[in-house]
Amino acid sequence: MEAAGEARSAAPAPADEEPRAKAPGDRRCSSSAEEAALEVSWVQGFSKKNFGFINNQTVCYPCGNYILFLNIETKKTTVLQCQTGQVGAFAANRNSQVLAFSDRKLNPVIYIYTFPELNKLAELKGNAQLDYTLLAFSFTGPYVASYSSIPEFVLSVWNWQENILLCSETQPGVTATSLTFNPMNWQQLCFVNESSLTIWHIERNNDEHHLKQNPVKLPDGQGSVSPRKDLFFPVSHSEDPYYGPDLPVSAIAGLVGDEAETFMPRNYIKPSVHPTAHCWTATSEIYVGCKEGYVLAIDAETCSVSVLQQKPLPEYMRKISDVVSYVRREVQKKKGGKPKDLQKPVLFAMAFCNEGLYAAGSEGILFFYHVKGLQYEMKICADILQPISSLIFSPDYTILLLVTDQGTVYTYKPAQSGEVVKLLDACSSCFLAADFLTPGNKYCVSVTISGEVQVWLLEDGTCLSKLNIDIEATAMACCPSSNSVAVGTKRGQIYFLDVTKVEAPRVVHRIFLSKFPVLSLHYDQSGQFLIARATEGHIFILDARPSKLFQVLGYVVLADEVLDLSVASDFKNDLVEVVVLLKVAEVQRATLEIFCLSSALTTDNDKYVNAQGMLNASAIKKEQYDLDYPLSSAVRLKDNIVYGYCTCAPFICKYHLSEENMLEDPSVFLSEKRTPSNQFGPGFLCLSPNSRWLASAAKDGVLFIYHTFTMDILAQKHSHSYQGGGIRSVVFSLDGKFILVNGENDGALVCLKWKKIKKTEVKEAAFHWQSLLAILNKPTLNENIVLKSMAEWQFDPESTSESLPEEKFKEAPVKSSNVEVTEEDGNITSLYSASTNDMTWIGQKIKKVIREETQRFANQKKELQMGIKKLRKTARKEIEMENLANRYLQDVIKHECWDAMCVKGRAVKCFRMACEVKNYPLKGHSEEELETLEKVLRLKKIETADLKVQKKNLETESETVLPKEEGEKAEEAMADDSASDCLIGSLSSQYGGDTSILYHQWDLHTREQKVNQIVLLKDIIYKVKTAFNKEFDIVAQQKEQEIARVKERNLRIREILAQLDLQVEVWEPALTDDEIPEQALTVQDSEIKVEKYLTQQEREKAEMLAKLEMERHLAAMDNERLRALNDMMGGVLEIKKEDILKMDIPPPPFISKPEHVWSDEEKKIFREHEKKVKQLNEEKENYRRALENELKKLEASIQETTQNFDETVCKLSERKVKIEMVIYQEELKIVNLIYALLLDEELDTREVGLHNFLMKKEKDKVKTARTIQTTKNKIEAYIDTYENAIVEEKNLECGFTKEFADVPANLFDELFQLYKHRPKTPMTEILHDTANPYGDGSGSAEDYKDALTLLMKAMDKLDSPEHMPNGLDLPMWEHFCLARRNKMESEELVKWMALTLAEMQAFLQRRMDDNEKIKSEIEDIFQELTWLQEEKMKLQLNLTVQFLLKQGQVELESTEIPDYSDAILINKSVIEELNCSIMAQGQKKIASMVECKEFSKGIFQLEWEHKKMRMQIDDLKQKARDIVTLPISKDRQLFLTVLNYDSRIAHHISVMEETLGIMDKLHKKNVKNRQKRIKELEKCISLKEEANYELSLELKEMLVSVSERRHIFEAADTRHVSEKIAKQRYREILKQKHLRGLVKEQEEQFEILQAEVERLKSRTFPIL
Repeated sequence: MEAAGEARSAAPAPADEEPRAKAPGDRRCSSSAEEAALEVSWVQGFSKKNFGFINNQTVCYPCGNYILFLNIETKKTTVLQCQTGQVGAFAANRNSQVLAFSDRKLNPVIYIYTFPELNKLAELKGNAQLDYTLLAFSFTGPYVASYSSIPEFVLSVWNWQENILLCSETQPGVTATSLTFNPMNWQQLCFVNESSLTIWHIERNNDEHHLKQNPVKLPDGQGSVSPRKDLFFPVSHSEDPYYGPDLPVSAIAGLVGDEAETFMPRNYIKPSVHPTAHCWTATSEIYVGCKEGYVLAIDAETCSVSVLQQKPLPEYMRKISDVVSYVRREVQKKKGGKPKDLQKPVLFAMAFCNEGLYAAGSEGILFFYHVKGLQYEMKICADILQPISSLIFSPDYTILLLVTDQGTVYTYKPAQSGEVVKLLDACSSCFLAADFLTPGNKYCVSVTISGEVQVWLLEDGTCLSKLNIDIEATAMACCPSSNSVAVGTKRGQIYFLDVTKVEAPRVVHRIFLSKFPVLSLHYDQSGQFLIARATEGHIFILDARPSKLFQVLGYVVLADEVLDLSVASDFKNDLVEVVVLLKVAEVQRATLEIFCLSSALTTDNDKYVNAQGMLNASAIKKEQYDLDYPLSSAVRLKDNIVYGYCTCAPFICKYHLSEENMLEDPSVFLSEKRTPSNQFGPGFLCLSPNSRWLASAAKDGVLFIYHTFTMDILAQKHSHSYQGGGIRSVVFSLDGKFILVNGENDGALVCLKWKKIKKTEVKEAAFHWQSLLAILNKPTLNENIVLKSMAEWQFDPESTSESLPEEKFKEAPVKSSNVEVTEEDGNITSLYSASTNDMTWIGQKIKKVIREETQRFANQKKELQMGIKKLRKTARKEIEMENLANRYLQDVIKHECWDAMCVKGRAVKCFRMACEVKNYPLKGHSEEELETLEKVLRLKKIETADLKVQKKNLETESETVLPKEEGEKAEEAMADDSASDCLIGSLSSQYGGDTSILYHQWDLHTREQKVNQIVLLKDIIYKVKTAFNKEFDIVAQQKEQEIARVKERNLRIREILAQLDLQVEVWEPALTDDEIPEQALTVQDSEIKVEKYLTQQEREKAEMLAKLEMERHLAAMDNERLRALNDMMGGVLEIKKEDILKMDIPPPPFISKPEHVWSDEEKKIFREHEKKVKQLNEEKENYRRALENELKKLEASIQETTQNFDETVCKLSERKVKIEMVIYQEELKIVNLIYALLLDEELDTREVGLHNFLMKKEKDKVKTARTIQTTKNKIEAYIDTYENAIVEEKNLECGFTKEFADVPANLFDELFQLYKHRPKTPMTEILHDTANPYGDGSGSAEDYKDALTLLMKAMDKLDSPEHMPNGLDLPMWEHFCLARRNKMESEELVKWMALTLAEMQAFLQRRMDDNEKIKSEIEDIFQELTWLQEEKMKLQLNLTVQFLLKQGQVELESTEIPDYSDAILINKSVIEELNCSIMAQGQKKIASMVECKEFSKGIFQLEWEHKKMRMQIDDLKQKARDIVTLPISKDRQLFLTVLNYDSRIAHHISVMEETLGIMDKLHKKNVKNRQKRIKELEKCISLKEEANYELSLELKEMLVSVSERRHIFEAADTRHVSEKIAKQRYREILKQKHLRGLVKEQEEQFEILQAEVERLKSRTFPIL
């Protein structure tokens, strides 16, 4: 790196004269501040922003507030600082050796600087409010393009030499990713964002510049290029006689304005490829790399896109390529990485040269593409195993720069095709901390957030070595007593590094403190202790010496969170004071705790710690102070002085911790002095080693250095910025010469040194440094010896923090290692480790706290049980909420589908048939619907009354012309037509609908009539449904009555069956849920299948009721009278007839004796007994027959009544079918009317959209016309100037002859030849090598000015006296040289003006072409509007009429509508009478023809039978022949041999079905995959729709200006168009007039012909 003096500032004022040196209150710096100043020594860091070559040897890139210039050969770095903050956008011009960058302040500015002078050339101030995102230089000419971010999104083009904004254009909401000029033509810009690419053309008209946008249609995601479709203006208009004209999609969607022009349906939108990189070629083409792996070639002039394809390799090359790809994939898999796709790599960087195209991407491979036509050959040049983000060629195209995202930069020389060489090895992660390595004047160490440790040479910032610990770091500090570095991590570990060899640092030890992250690390100045700060108030004290193996001495737990910690050493008392700032809940206070550490803590540790390793409060002498202001940082000086950075106000408080400065509250200390600060945001303080300087840093990025005694500002430096997060850390070197400042998020590490300072300050700092070194020299030497002898630490994956139990983290956050050290002869011989690296320090005392662990486990168990209870409550609550949601949904559905229905939906079913009829569920009319219906009916009544009045007037007029009979016939015909259902188009009048209130179908011309007709038709449908529901209700009631009758009869049937003792099931009809839908809303007890849950009280109550019922039943049974009646007469007093079948006559008692033993009396009794039995049996038989007859009658009656009801339901079903037909007829009318209204709306929308588009075009035409007129005026004026320049140039040549007329003739001829002589065309200052593929590029006006300057420089040689002719004196030669220069300047001026004039004429021609194009578009719009008006007129006149035609009455051979132009409308009765006579005659003829047909039928039948028999004979003969010659095929053999042929066929079919099932499953799987893909595409489409919607909202705001520019239409040049339209309209009027005359003539002829027809009819049919 170059010396510090080479660091330049981007602002004109030097660093020590910054305007921020003044603090509030106009407080000035001390006198020492005028003599002290800081400057930048070196800067290190890496930014992911643009890299660029500034010349062949130097690369520049931004980093934080600085721009770094790296010399490739010497590896030295130069720094340029941006004084206004962080560097934003950046660009470098390698041809002009200038660079441009923007700051990130409010209203940012673009700065232009030269290299290597680093002088500011210009400041470009635009209208950007927040930030610039992109900058780009043109290849030739002084042009730079910029693009601003939100909210403007403005693309601007500047002339940086003249500090002029040439042109700008806004692109709302478009975020750009890259912006480049065409090297061959600076008037073309390539603008790329994530999903589109646009080519901007810069059109120049002398001193005016205009940007013209040409968007490029990119291929879709599959790489196919589809032609652009203009949906706003279709190619052709196809018209359907029923569906109407074919309109654009925007009109169908109802869009007007700008949305109608840009609207695209979803099925037309295809996601395009996503550009990732691009570069220009020498033929003004653009190569574009895409995220999908495609490489595109875009023509900048035509904006046509081609997809480049890889040239197919030969067979042997393809095999070799496959083998190489396979090897690469296997190697990548073994390394654990993702296999790289080398066939279609995703390119993120491109660079073009003469040989071809170099490209690279995330694979980390540098590819070379050799493009021929639309094919390319690809080869691999290098593989750096890191994602490549940029490829940049040097100006001479000898070096290719490869920039990675990880902070590494490589160089590659294409000519040599060698290996890549590492140029820069920075880290892309932000710096976390930096510190000086003992003794503090040679080296410094830094660490990044990712865990990379770097060692820097303090003199020039050279990186000496790196070490990556591969873990996220949180803190770092360097030990004063040894060359060791401590790095804290997020996992609570501390790594100790040996940096005794700065070229090879190594990890020698690691300690795991706790699960808490290590927030900061601090060493005392003597290097005895290492204080580690963790979260939750934990502070750990470690022995900083390697000889003690960094033993953990103990820890302190504070009450609150620690905000800041500082350490001060007291060498006299051998104490180390630790100052801790705590975060308290009260905002307006700060708490400061101070405790002391003595050296005895390292020798006798057990006395100062308890059993758990915590330091005793008495041993550390902890003191607490409450301060009056909230602080974010605090440092302590000697004499109990504390400085604190206040958080509530920008000032630094000074406290003296003595009893005199206390408030009335003895615990609160007052600030002794408050020093105002000009900083903002949270900040912190840092004290120099000699305690003379106090550094203050905050989020604004400005570093202030104060005197600790006077608190005057010594110096300040704007090293970082607020946009980069401010300053993260500040550290002084031990000798006070250097300051390391680390940024928060800008990735910059800045080393500052004193530019000027008082000698006394330097001497005092040096004296303190020397005295400190005297104390530390001996221990440092000894500890470094120990450090060198320590073995390198090896990472053990099993000893990580994750493997330790969590319980140990809570009680014992400290871990350590006990080490025994033995020394022999002053040398360290061995180190014995008592435990592993990750063993918990408190693990040695774990037996003492077993009970506490057990108790804690029990507490955790209780907490777990409580958590389970809470989880149950939560689950119960969620279930209750879900049930509540379901009940709410049930209520909503019930209200919408049941409660809101005035007529509930139900059905009626037949008893014996599978027939079912449902009614029409109806909702009641709302008040709004009733009001609309009444309004329409009133309007229709008024129109009907008006129509009657008009008819009466017409009838009175027609009586004078027509006879009375003809008038009556006409009236009858009109009445018949009005009453005809055929013309009405439906049969609703026969089913309860009133069609008299409807409009006639031929009268529906206006929108209001169609809307009213729809309302009336809906009312008719409602009435038809209501009428049917009434009939349905009658049938439903009838069914209920029939069911009641059946039930009554079934009671008698059951009685008869019981008397007959027959077990027959009785048919019992009942209403189903469809017939009584209310049953579905109530739950019956029989429907509940589970046992009802009863509470204890309900159970007891039920048992008591059952007990009472049982007692009542027993009491009722205990009745003597009832028991006697049952015993004697069966419980009745007299015998009923129904009981006769149950009666039996008891036999006499002697029946058991033998018959020969009976007496006469007994025989008589037996004969009487037999007689009674016989009579009883006869009565029983008669009664049984009577019951059977009655049963049959009842069953027949039930069968008859149910059949009659079923017939009624069938009739009702037939009627419903007809009513459905009627409803569909009316609904068809409604659909036709709605479609007509919709089509009318679409036509109106299209017309409005065309009018808006016409206004825009007319506005553009006015603007273009003005531009043309202005350009013509400018060209005329410029032509005059150009002609004057030509005349002046010619006059100079004539004047030469007059001026040198006195010169002798021989000298004059020689002078005239020299006057005509011109030097050779000089080379431009830009180095154009043969390797440059772009050559000189296209020239600009400024290039010609530069060429004139170079030409004048070349003339200096010709003007030298050595070229003077002999004999010519020197004054005459000088006069000649001046005249020749004037002549050459005049010639160059004429050439430049000719080129400018050509550009102006080309600009004029382009505007005239645009004007003609706009004119043609306006004519097309007028034609479209005319066509639309004609279509609207057709729609109003060509109505859709619905007719009712009987089936078979009218049959058409084709679907075409016949031409009725020559048809005549006559009375229907005439045709019917004529048809009757024709039918009578036809029946006679048919009768005679039937007789003839029957006779001929017999003849034909006999002939047919004869022919049939002959054919049967032939068939039998042929079958016999076929049987003889029948071949036996394999299938027939199987049929004949296989026993079960059908099962074989069935098995074959089942196999085929299984195959089809498998194929079906595969098909379904493929369908699911396609559906997932469709959903992903729909998500992308929705995102694009949201973006389009946002764009449409922004475009709507622009329509406001349309109303302000209405008068422009009057100024538009549309006179010839309007004249053309007027002439066309006049011709149409003449044509209409002629047609009206023809219509009148034809009407007269029609009346004459009609009268003649009537006369002939009366003569032909006199009876009619």
